[in-house]
Amino acid sequence: MRLFTSIAALRCYLNSQKSAAPHVTVGLVPTMGALHAGHLSLIQRARQDNARVLVSIFVNPLQFGPTEDFQDYPRNLERDRLLCEQAGVDAIFAPPATEMFGNPAVDPAATDKTAQTQIQLSSLTQVVPPPAMTSVLCGKSRPGHFQGVATIVTKLLSLVQPTKAYFGQKDAQQLAIIRQLAGDFNLPVEIVACPIVREESGLAMSSRNQYLTTEQKQQACALYRALEQASKTFASGDRTWAAALAAARAEVAGEPEVKLEYAELVDPDTLMPLEVVETAGLLAVAARVGSTRLIDNIILRNRRPIVAIDGPAGAGKSTVTRQAAKALGLFYLDTGAMYRALTWLALKTNTPMSDECAIAELISYSYLEYNLDPASFMLKINGEDITEAIRSLEVTSRVSEMAAIPAVRQFLVDEQRRCGTKGGIVAEGRDIGTNVFPDAELKIYLTASVQERSRRRMLELKDADRANISLAQLEQDIALRDSKDSTRLIAPLRKAADAVEIQTDNLTVDEVIDRIVGLYQERIGPKS
Repeated sequence: MRLFTSIAALRCYLNSQKSAAPHVTVGLVPTMGALHAGHLSLIQRARQDNARVLVSIFVNPLQFGPTEDFQDYPRNLERDRLLCEQAGVDAIFAPPATEMFGNPAVDPAATDKTAQTQIQLSSLTQVVPPPAMTSVLCGKSRPGHFQGVATIVTKLLSLVQPTKAYFGQKDAQQLAIIRQLAGDFNLPVEIVACPIVREESGLAMSSRNQYLTTEQKQQACALYRALEQASKTFASGDRTWAAALAAARAEVAGEPEVKLEYAELVDPDTLMPLEVVETAGLLAVAARVGSTRLIDNIILRNRRPIVAIDGPAGAGKSTVTRQAAKALGLFYLDTGAMYRALTWLALKTNTPMSDECAIAELISYSYLEYNLDPASFMLKINGEDITEAIRSLEVTSRVSEMAAIPAVRQFLVDEQRRCGTKGGIVAEGRDIGTNVFPDAELKIYLTASVQERSRRRMLELKDADRANISLAQLEQDIALRDSKDSTRLIAPLRKAADAVEIQTDNLTVDEVIDRIVGLYQERIGPKS
């Protein structure tokens, strides 16, 4: 693992990595140090997704107010370095303030702890997020905080130019603002949200938790209990802000040492206040316990469940997914049909699939329409019904070529997420549970041994009178595809951490469906 403190050294390292492997994927985890299990979960996710992982450690003076804890904020670079090394980080970028802001802004003799008083925002180019997003929630009591966050995150994204950048859901307002920033500036980075990591008591992990005494930690758990009570009220059927906030505030009121600053229900993306949760609502709270300010939140989702089924090729995902959707009374999201639709469009318009730029241009101005009901499935592209046309031999022979194009995959990931806005679907793929629907209520990893998948494939070929390949060759081909699928740069095959693995070697399709239905009823409730 490398440790860099200068921008020049960081750029040298990144250039060397990209020279060695031009398409290398880089995951960035921006932090202010004082690393804990929450940060390590971000690093773990970045490690799963990318060939290289870089962690930045910088206590950003721009995001601290005059009366906030900038000088006292915990700093222990040696401990952080050790944790990063153990977590498999490739490089740390831990610059001093003089390096990040330059000598005109900060006296070279200044320490990081005294740099804050010397930095004048008026002397720096600033990034100013939409006022509607920075004036609510924490922005009410922390003026200038999110401008400081946005400025330093933009600087880090510009320096590192990562494939993906990872942020914790605990800082939900920051997450929404950074997503808006990346979208508005068309930055070529995917902003990945990672779940809140909690202590055993339910208290959200935070670097500031170390300010709390043992007794204060117990008192602070009232915030998590407040969110749980609001969630129960929401689950009972009352989707209004009044009911959710009343439940949360009543729970906090029972702990007099916790001074509630706010409890608000807003849209998770725009941060606009919500009267009623139509699809998703962010219930966010902030409070002081002693002199320590803590935040926490929960996403309230008003949607039917999503079942995500991933697994290697030949495991029977398509058959199982289609039948599971029928058994559960949910819609079947046929992701394969989506790729076929774009393949059909490219063939119709004579757009060469070897010209990725032309394909990207073509699909950017296309739109898909669906009826996901298996009994009356319909698919249109640009207003034309292609439900039957996408099953042609010509489309079938070219669809894998189309699916390999990065712009196509990203376009369809967005489409698939749009289809899942209101839930009620079962979808399959190799990254449905890990990438497309990471918040799916039930994730299945459907697999079988190479030998079993080869045997099944051989039977299919015999039925079609095309069995002109040996079983040994099939096993070799399937093992090779597994290797390629699990190491590919885009959407690699892997099992989600919270997925249930079903090994199907000795199971019939009906037995697999029964197991999925049982898991659904156990985790979610009766079938729809």
